[in-house]
Amino acid sequence: MTMENKIRWGIIGPGTIARAFAEGITHSQTGKLVAIATRNPDKPGLSEAFPGARIVAGYEALLGDPEIDAVYIAVPHTGHAEWAIKSIRAGKHVLVEKPIALSAYDADVVFYEAGKAKVFAGEAYMYRLHPQTAKLVELVKSGVIGDVRIIRSSFGFNMGGFKPEHRLFNNDTAGGGILDVGGYPVSMVRLIAGAVEGKDFLEPKTVAGVAHLGQSGVDEWASAVLKFDNGIVAEVSCSIMAQQDNTLRIIGSEGRIEVKDFWFASGRQGGVGRIEIFRGNERETIELEERRYLYSFEVDAAGAAIREGRTEFAWPGMSAADSLGNLRVLDQWRASVGLEYGVEKAAKRLTNLAGGTVRAGRNVPKRQIPGLAKPVSVVSLGFEFFPNFAAASLTMDAFYEAGGNVFDTAYVYGAGKTEKIFGDWHTSRRLPREDFILIGKGAHSPLCYPDVIARQLDQSLDRLKTDYVDVYFMHRDNPDVPVGEFVDAMDAEVKRGRIRGIFGGSNWSRERMDEAIAYARKNGKAVPGALSNNFSLAEMLDPIWAGCVAASDDDWKRWLMERQIPNFAWSSQGRGFFTSRAGRDKRDDEELVRVWYSERNFQRRDRAIELAEKLGRHPIHVALAYVIAQPFPVIPLIGPRTVGELEDSLSALDIQLSPGQVAWLENGS
Repeated sequence: MTMENKIRWGIIGPGTIARAFAEGITHSQTGKLVAIATRNPDKPGLSEAFPGARIVAGYEALLGDPEIDAVYIAVPHTGHAEWAIKSIRAGKHVLVEKPIALSAYDADVVFYEAGKAKVFAGEAYMYRLHPQTAKLVELVKSGVIGDVRIIRSSFGFNMGGFKPEHRLFNNDTAGGGILDVGGYPVSMVRLIAGAVEGKDFLEPKTVAGVAHLGQSGVDEWASAVLKFDNGIVAEVSCSIMAQQDNTLRIIGSEGRIEVKDFWFASGRQGGVGRIEIFRGNERETIELEERRYLYSFEVDAAGAAIREGRTEFAWPGMSAADSLGNLRVLDQWRASVGLEYGVEKAAKRLTNLAGGTVRAGRNVPKRQIPGLAKPVSVVSLGFEFFPNFAAASLTMDAFYEAGGNVFDTAYVYGAGKTEKIFGDWHTSRRLPREDFILIGKGAHSPLCYPDVIARQLDQSLDRLKTDYVDVYFMHRDNPDVPVGEFVDAMDAEVKRGRIRGIFGGSNWSRERMDEAIAYARKNGKAVPGALSNNFSLAEMLDPIWAGCVAASDDDWKRWLMERQIPNFAWSSQGRGFFTSRAGRDKRDDEELVRVWYSERNFQRRDRAIELAEKLGRHPIHVALAYVIAQPFPVIPLIGPRTVGELEDSLSALDIQLSPGQVAWLENGS
């Protein structure tokens, strides 16, 4: 390849790993080092460490340089995702030093951004691209040691003592061993377990970890056991305060394979790698001589992907799915030992993942709802499933920045964890309280009684870090209690100023809603003015959970049309019925079959598929557009778990279905 055709690399962060990578570029076939970005351009020795490269003052300057094709991110862990996303948005290809992000949730956003921009994004596990790794996989597949049963792998070193100034001992820089070196043994055992099955990698079904957390709160030594569906048990360990033998051991029914320091293969600057095979009393050593520099292989693999227009590594490099799976294991390992970094908590995670201030957007359309002074976004974000603040903030930031302003919370979600997450989110972003519409819910069964409402709202408001909710729902109904008692309890909260918009019932029948409205009007109470029942193009045949009520049939539609009461509809997209998970011949998902499978629903699904093909969209987009297009107010509650899922749902908001199309989706005429 001529110099003119080579990939022009820039490096962000001039540390030790950056120097190793620069060495790889110099000895690669496809790359050329052009520039190094640093926040301290006057630091002595930079020109000598990176000969021939321009020294650029500041990372942003490198991203604006038209002479740079690809960027290698070599800043501390906490900056990996931020600068990867900034580079991608600047139109640059990115190779990010491991870990590509602090968690699988963060990494998912990086890969999603790269996919949108159609640029390459990869995680730099250099050993995966070395020929020794391919040889090791070949040996495992050949059955040379029989059936693989146990894998042991470690990466550990001893820093010699606590060094408070060093990044590895700093919780705020995501120090410790798990993220710094634990990913190596985890990625290797997943690779070997996959090779046994003829796959690129395999995910464990269980992960159980232990660790010693030092005085700064980072893991100084840690181990984990991974169990795979094919019976393989893997033991992995890492350390920054204990020197380990760092030998990969693959133990089979007829022998074992050992590789010393597998991640260095034949050496940083080339040399001879050794794979040892033990069978009974026999010992065989396979020597692999490789004169190429270790880091040159990932440079060339990234270069090949870029030249071919691919957005991720080809095997044996780590694809996006491989990197995400690896980080999920590290996430579980950390969760097992109670390791959360300070920068993942609300007190220090004050910006979006790209390091920007979170500001309200305007792309999501809004509508006026009776009883609410502020226009509301046509969809509401629910976040029942998020495990922690760091994960939840990604989607909440993206929703708010797109223009969404309605958030659906409940006292029972996550035993209060999601309410606390929301409170931490809006206060950490310093959002004006009047800028968002907050839905609260309480008195879920079995505690479905009027006297519970005030007590639970006390706790909810404390968690949510606000004085009031805009919309409040009884989360379930208790027909054994006179409806007036529930109305009285909610009216009292309206008078106290803790419900400052509308209230009503979630999973309430038409009869109880009518009775509640009549009671309120007769007795001078605040009148219930909202509903939160299931509503979807697919009619719910059997309650998903006990006490659930759907409002999708013809009688409900007539009722909603006559009263124009807004329905904040949950499971508005049929919980996967309009995706490839469902089908007349697919009956593995018990819930889908029980709740949604009927010929009438499948006919509606068929028509949604047909209309989606005409519109160049997906059936699930049509299903969401159908809900929004009703002649009565429906605010769908959507529950995306990733930013990609969120943006996919929001993409349906530009579909404007006519009354004729709505009727055709329902009955084919």
